[in-house]
Amino acid sequence: MKRLKSWHAAALLGLTISAVAFWGFEKGESRDFQIAKNLDIFNSIIKELDMFYVDTLNPDKTIRDGIDNMLYSLDPYTVYYPEDDREELEQMLRNKYGGIGSIITWNEQLKRSVISEPYEGMPAAEVGLKVGDILMELDGVDLLGKDNQQVSEMLRGDAGTSFTLKVQRPGEKNLLTFNIVRKYIELPLIPYYAKLDEGIGYINLTTFSGNPSKEFKRVFQELKAQGINGLIIDLRGNGGGLLDEAIEIANFFVPKGQTLVTTRGKTRQASETYKTLRDPLDLDIPIAVLVNSGTASSSEILAGSLQDLDRAVIIGTRTYGKGLVQTTRPLPYGGTIKLTTSKYYIPSGRCVQAIDYSHRNTDGSVGRIPDSLTTVFHTAAGREVRDGGGVNPDIVVEQKQTPNIIYYLSRDNLIFDYATDFCIKHKKVAPAQDFVLSDKDYEEFKEKVKAANFKYDQQSEKLLKDLKAMAEFEGYKQDAEAEFEALEKKLQHNLDRDLDFFAEDIKPLISVEIMKRFYYQRGGIIEQLKDDPDLAKAKEVLSDATKYKSILTPQS
Repeated sequence: MKRLKSWHAAALLGLTISAVAFWGFEKGESRDFQIAKNLDIFNSIIKELDMFYVDTLNPDKTIRDGIDNMLYSLDPYTVYYPEDDREELEQMLRNKYGGIGSIITWNEQLKRSVISEPYEGMPAAEVGLKVGDILMELDGVDLLGKDNQQVSEMLRGDAGTSFTLKVQRPGEKNLLTFNIVRKYIELPLIPYYAKLDEGIGYINLTTFSGNPSKEFKRVFQELKAQGINGLIIDLRGNGGGLLDEAIEIANFFVPKGQTLVTTRGKTRQASETYKTLRDPLDLDIPIAVLVNSGTASSSEILAGSLQDLDRAVIIGTRTYGKGLVQTTRPLPYGGTIKLTTSKYYIPSGRCVQAIDYSHRNTDGSVGRIPDSLTTVFHTAAGREVRDGGGVNPDIVVEQKQTPNIIYYLSRDNLIFDYATDFCIKHKKVAPAQDFVLSDKDYEEFKEKVKAANFKYDQQSEKLLKDLKAMAEFEGYKQDAEAEFEALEKKLQHNLDRDLDFFAEDIKPLISVEIMKRFYYQRGGIIEQLKDDPDLAKAKEVLSDATKYKSILTPQS
């Protein structure tokens, strides 16, 4: 008999046998019997492997790998957390953890982690860590070769505990030493809000974990006191969080007693109806909600509910499409399972779930539900909306395609490193609202890129190469040789030309990196909003009452 080659394969085989038998049980056999039978088979396989397999079995790793793969075959949101990982689950639910409060990034050339974004007011920023600082030692342990996950785990710990961190700062000869006391890090819920020049309020909401509704209420009331005449809620990149928080924020703008979400699952506990419980803050202010493919889960509940109730104009690109609800259940030995227990349905009756995890391709992949299989629903006013594909905006804003060169500049950390050099040379810069990267600064960036011997793949060159190969295969190459040679000359790699041609795409990315170093996350957002087509469209709609009303009115 052919031996299994690894513990991982053994565990997967055992769980696959269990899963296949579990879902494909024979006629006449009860479900309870099938469950008991397959659990017995699984236990027997583990015992046989432990006793007879050629190598010593690591039961924790083998069985954990099997569990993780079995759960992932259901959907990516059903996850097992053993006792050792409970802190990770609690951090996700509470949106806070014990640590230094900084994003770190991996530098492939250095084989070390680097500070990439310290949060304002958190320990990393308070002790003076800066973007670009290279992490060298933590309590005497060399961090060379340790990946971001390993370093992140070392940086985290109970609030109040301390450690010593040594870093190499670009431009400094000697290592810098910092004594850091960890504290509970609550990620920014609303990193930026403002009354814009047009008298329109803007609120950037990053998550529904923690208690963002309380902060949102405070910010909105502050903006109202400043006399705003419209509101933009930016949910782009907001991956969701707590269902109750999304309902609470929607309640600020819709009447008390309005049904916002209905969940339907296998058990009675998983099927609930959620209504607004309080009097609203404002039923009349015009609202625009910005969304994109990173808008998911609770963010889609807020955006979709306001759309279904004709309470806001949705602007941007189609949202992610996560219409599944997860709850946690305790397991033996301190473990927890976060599992999908129901689907949610917003006021029109539609579910935004865009991926059918119950039907997989032969390679195990899953795809989005085709538009042809979606169903038409109607908003409160009678406008058509569809299920099965996220929230489709009322106004779709075409997004500019990112040039290929930007991917390679980012991959090689050239934009990141230039911003670090810029901050070494400039101790102060203009406020984020007024900052402009000069032509001289961009010329310095170009020189840095050329000095780095920067190379990147041009898609046009690749396509031309493929076209020549196909023309040769089909017998056309000889007749078109002169045309191919002329085209090759025009498509020759010219870095100077490319950096100039794509300057208007590259400059904003450099400016964002610089602003994050001087003004943290808030500065980066301000810079991004300067040339934001979604924001421009939202301001245009909110400034035109007739247009706003027509969008929310069914078309004949």
